[in-house]
Amino acid sequence: MAEILTRMQQAGLLDEPAARRVEGLVAEGKPLDEALLTASGLPEEQVLRCLAEEFHVPYVDLEAHAPEKEFLTQFPARILLERSLLPLGREDGVVTVASSRLFDTSGLDELRMASGLEIRLALAPSAEITRCIKGLLGVGADTLQSLVSEAEDEGVQVVDGESDDDMDLSAAAADASIIKFVNQVLAEAIERRATDVHVEPFEDALRVRYRVDGVLQEANIPPEVRQFHPAIVSRLKILSHLDIAEKRLPQDGRIRLKVAGREVDVRVSVIPMLHGEAVVLRLLDRGAMLLGLESLGMAKHDLAIFERVLALPHGIMLVTGPTGSGKTTTLYAALSRINDIARKIITIEDPIEYHLRGINQIQVAMKAGLTFARGLRSILRHDPDVILVGEIRDSETADIAVQASLTGHLVFSTLHTNDAPGALTRLVDMGIEPYLVASSLEAVLAQRLVRIICQNCKESFVPDDVESLKKELGDGAPEVFYRGRGCRACQGTGYRGRSGIFETMEVTSTIRGMILDRSSAGDIRRSAVQNGMRSLREDGWRMVRDGRTTIEEVLRVTKDERMDTNGNGNGGAGAAGTGE
Repeated sequence: MAEILTRMQQAGLLDEPAARRVEGLVAEGKPLDEALLTASGLPEEQVLRCLAEEFHVPYVDLEAHAPEKEFLTQFPARILLERSLLPLGREDGVVTVASSRLFDTSGLDELRMASGLEIRLALAPSAEITRCIKGLLGVGADTLQSLVSEAEDEGVQVVDGESDDDMDLSAAAADASIIKFVNQVLAEAIERRATDVHVEPFEDALRVRYRVDGVLQEANIPPEVRQFHPAIVSRLKILSHLDIAEKRLPQDGRIRLKVAGREVDVRVSVIPMLHGEAVVLRLLDRGAMLLGLESLGMAKHDLAIFERVLALPHGIMLVTGPTGSGKTTTLYAALSRINDIARKIITIEDPIEYHLRGINQIQVAMKAGLTFARGLRSILRHDPDVILVGEIRDSETADIAVQASLTGHLVFSTLHTNDAPGALTRLVDMGIEPYLVASSLEAVLAQRLVRIICQNCKESFVPDDVESLKKELGDGAPEVFYRGRGCRACQGTGYRGRSGIFETMEVTSTIRGMILDRSSAGDIRRSAVQNGMRSLREDGWRMVRDGRTTIEEVLRVTKDERMDTNGNGNGGAGAAGTGE
């Protein structure tokens, strides 16, 4: 050991105090590899490469030498995952197995006993081994193997959706393996930064998908999981306090989770489908850091309008866009900016996505009769200065919000329209008199979320139609275009994280007159563009010029935006379609 430590010191990998700490840990009974990882501060890969060279054991790059899935399924998944072992291949009757533990051979002995094969050791980092096993066998592979063997022994009765009864499903849902599988799916979803989990039954398969950065990605799930679908759904129903006996009607519930010290609120939606009940889980991370206005990605022009509205004593500001476009995050950032001891701020939401210190928040409770409209009426008797209505869904809520703004309150809310001008005509269509809309509305902000290029694999490239793209982007066209090559950090997508693009329309005196005249959304848009408003797509080009996103991403989220005869973006809205 002393010779190894000396050579590592000579190579500049260890200093004298670290070498002494390693010796102390080994003297206490720790294996040398664990002692080096604990005391040296070196990455696991570097420690394993040194040990592989010293002890003449091969070090394996799993990116280049990953095994075949069919070969891996010959071994017990439980042992592979619990012991962090990865069989790589078989040659002359000997199986090469990657491990991160050079001196702990108990896992290899267990695998040797279970498989009856001769084992030869190779070294690889533990995180790489686990990632490779999960990638090949799927989420919960060890749990599924256990479930299948239990089912064969009649430890868990697997029943189909037509003949199951409450006792069978209750017992199956409480089985430790089912509980572990559901926990593994939820843990992987949170690890991948997913906002939604979709569990979808088909005739011969169960598909699980995660929505990451607004795009669905399929999870790798073992095919055997299909037969346990009723028990998995029942487990989710039990967690969300739903009726496991009801399989004919949709149900909605909630789960509160704590993962790695973070509180996650899960909204559960169960709907009966042709081949069983489908479940969608919306994950709301209550511990997520709330962004400031400057962090939303707004251009200076849009931010200046937003801040002018925040300084007003009364009026309405609407944020529009489809579900999942970041509207609530933008409004929360606005409330955080103006939250001080001199203002009484009350919100009514469904659901409450962030907990804001110093702000009074009300949760809509439809079953108890607490709707947006009823809650908003009560809020007005509570002496507020600023009100946030989670969503204007009907004419009653819209009417009360307008009246609140006219009686001296600053009101924020969201509306489902495709663009900013469409919100004006949508309010009129909901039955609000044009003179009330013109008097109360101060600004409308339409937004979308574009995916940001992954910084780990960002590269420059020349598009095939570069000249036409530069023509469309105008004078501000970039000299260099960027994209993500795709790597482990971004799950091979080339994108990691999202940022907003915005279309901010200030309600000027000209636009107020057009509202009174019942002008169309297209006419209002043309007037707003002449006054300096940029469309969503134009704001997206700003992100492309800054090298933060790609042309394809901007086109994807603004594909409903078409051009009118004057070359101005038309937002694809006409009067105002819904984004739901």
